[in-house]
Amino acid sequence: QVQLVESGGGLVQPGGSLRLSCAASGFTFDSYAMTWYRQAPGKERELVATIRGARGNTNYADPVKGRFTISRDNAKNTVYLQMNSLKPEDTAVYYCNAQSVWTNRNYWGQGTQVTVSS
Repeated sequence: QVQLVESGGGLVQPGGSLRLSCAASGFTFDSYAMTWYRQAPGKERELVATIRGARGNTNYADPVKGRFTISRDNAKNTVYLQMNSLKPEDTAVYYCNAQSVWTNRNYWGQGTQVTVSS
């Protein structure tokens, strides 16, 4: 059974930090590109950051460049999103996504709420 379980969300003040985790099971983790998406109320879901390939190549959305870092630990089947210098506009539900590099298999987690507010 495929599972992606996000954790680490919560309430943080502007300028603070959070580290999200996404624990994967039920598929060959290192054969999947891993992506964090987010969806704010009333807005479409948007890509935040992706990590793929044996070299761990990364891509970031412009609004988070220089503040967020995506990483993965293939031994633990886990992908992380370190979020620093958080802003109120980062408030959203953050979702973990897995996309096979060989097939069209694609999986989503249930999401974790991040709220940035004073």
